[in-house]
Amino acid sequence: MTYYYAWKGGPRLPGKPGDPVFQAAYYEAVQAKIEQPAGSIQSILNFYQDSPRFTDLAARTRKDYVKHIRLIETEFGDFPLDALRDRRTRAEFLAWRDRMAQKSRRQADYVFATFASILAWAFDRGMIVANPCERPGKLYRSSRSDAIWTSEDEDAFLRVAAPRFRLAYLLAVWTGQRQGDLIALPWKGYDGHHIRLKQSKTGRRVVIPVGAPLKSELDATPRHGDTILTTLSGAPWTSHGFSASWRKLVAKAQVTGLTFHDLRGTAVTRLAIAGCSEAEIATITGHSLKDVGAILDAHYLSRDSRLAESAIRKLETHSSSQKNPN
Repeated sequence: MTYYYAWKGGPRLPGKPGDPVFQAAYYEAVQAKIEQPAGSIQSILNFYQDSPRFTDLAARTRKDYVKHIRLIETEFGDFPLDALRDRRTRAEFLAWRDRMAQKSRRQADYVFATFASILAWAFDRGMIVANPCERPGKLYRSSRSDAIWTSEDEDAFLRVAAPRFRLAYLLAVWTGQRQGDLIALPWKGYDGHHIRLKQSKTGRRVVIPVGAPLKSELDATPRHGDTILTTLSGAPWTSHGFSASWRKLVAKAQVTGLTFHDLRGTAVTRLAIAGCSEAEIATITGHSLKDVGAILDAHYLSRDSRLAESAIRKLETHSSSQKNPN
């Protein structure tokens, strides 16, 4: 099914071009955009959606932002910009977030973060004099402290995984890349020794040497399409399609509490266990050094006894070499 929108990021229109209902809805949307008073939050939302800051976002991110912006428009579209400096405004905005949180704390945080980001963008450009959404804290707290794929989880999954999902697993755990980048990865990004890709979220370009287990799987995989990962029919995966199929397979393998995204943290952990420095890990996964350190420090290091074992073995080797120098 084809959907039509009044403009990029604009409201979806009923019917199709040429239909009376389509024309009426388009005219109404344009008029509503034109008639918004310049001194309202709606004007900021409009300017933002026309800016490179928004249009340069990844398609998936823009789609999520549009959903959040629609909620902001409904609640505060006609809110006067002059009132942003009033201390009571922050309380009003936070109360709105709290109402949303009654349905989903996580979603409330996402929507409010979008609101805060847009107001920060406007503040930096002198369009508003205050950002009452700044640093609100989070309502939703998610701990992924135990979200590491163990060797037992891996064995259980690979026992039931079809070849295309086995390849997806190995790509994730040997590269540490995001799901969206891996399902879009073309064969031309693999030269037999390295994988080259540009991360859609950060824009970083990474060149990853391909480990032997992954190379063996890649070289044995028939090339049915342009992308390395495909559906059973050889078509490229959609994000939702891959996620749904992956969840079913994880359930079949009786692996609980783990997601595809957790393979990214698992890759970081395994590289650390292997003795890689944070800089080496960041070169492969595309994380910043700060993020690698945060992942290892806050979530994984204290949870994996193999890191402690590795540290003691290194200490033993070092002590032995000091006592018995060549």
